[in-house]
Amino acid sequence: MKTPFLRSPYAGLLLLALVLALMPFLVRNDFHYDLLTKICLTATVAVGLNLLVGYAGQVSLGHAAFYAGGAYASAILTSQYQITPLPAMLIAAAGVGVIAWLVGRPILHLKGHYLSMATLGLGVIAAIVLNNEDQLTGGPDGIGLPPLSLLGHELSVFGEYPFAGLTLTGVELWYLLAAAVLLLAVLLALNIIDSPLGRALRALHGSEIAAQVAGVDTARFKLRVFVISAVYASVAGSLYGHYSGFITPGIASFEHSIELITIVVLGGMASTFGVIIGAVILVLIPQFLTDFQELEMVVFGAILMAVMIFLPRGLLPTLLSRFQRGAR
Repeated sequence: MKTPFLRSPYAGLLLLALVLALMPFLVRNDFHYDLLTKICLTATVAVGLNLLVGYAGQVSLGHAAFYAGGAYASAILTSQYQITPLPAMLIAAAGVGVIAWLVGRPILHLKGHYLSMATLGLGVIAAIVLNNEDQLTGGPDGIGLPPLSLLGHELSVFGEYPFAGLTLTGVELWYLLAAAVLLLAVLLALNIIDSPLGRALRALHGSEIAAQVAGVDTARFKLRVFVISAVYASVAGSLYGHYSGFITPGIASFEHSIELITIVVLGGMASTFGVIIGAVILVLIPQFLTDFQELEMVVFGAILMAVMIFLPRGLLPTLLSRFQRGAR
């Protein structure tokens, strides 16, 4: 029996598209567009990471390395080798995917906290390389990126551009691009979840031994989803680099990796739309805590602890579960 459309994940995708389309009517200035763009790019990384952590049950504490890999690869290819941005992004994503495949083959044989430590080491190595290879990456000072070329224009945050009979500013067009990428990322994730790969990942998360007994090649599926999540991060990192115009090794830091994993846990593991809500919260909360100054991180941590105590499955899954119980 087929699932009714309104109760299917694709209804959530339609709702997400509607919300993203309505956002330009609610924002008032460029700062709001900047926040929306960063939310979309952060959510794109989280959707990919959720496939690895939420569905496959493989914890990654170094995922910011792939995000930084996409950003720095795009920067080096465009600024030092004069490759146009879109092909550079594709080459960067392919390169990050290959690195994830090479790295994932040995470390994904580990389990539990051993896997966490291995991925943490990956992030630390990436940060050290980016800081020390001055001639290639600019070292601690960072490196600049040219504007992204789109529709025959160099898409800078500053300036105005004709689009579909309208004249949009750079921040508006960047938001539309980031929103479109997020929708595409969610659509791809939903198709992966409904595919044999998704069913294998859920079996793997439930019990790796049981999945192996059932004939699932767990090593192959873990490696595949690890590469997919790395490519998600690479594309978002490349877009962020071209959007900001300048990047530093801070985007590969351990703190950034923890932020990404926090988004997945906060929004709800194995909840594609939950992690988007988690990205919204994690990007917006610091904006409301600026008045606390030195207590900002303490208040932020207290909020996260409260959510985890009272909403242990994450925001969206817990709220939906309670709503369904109340309806019954």
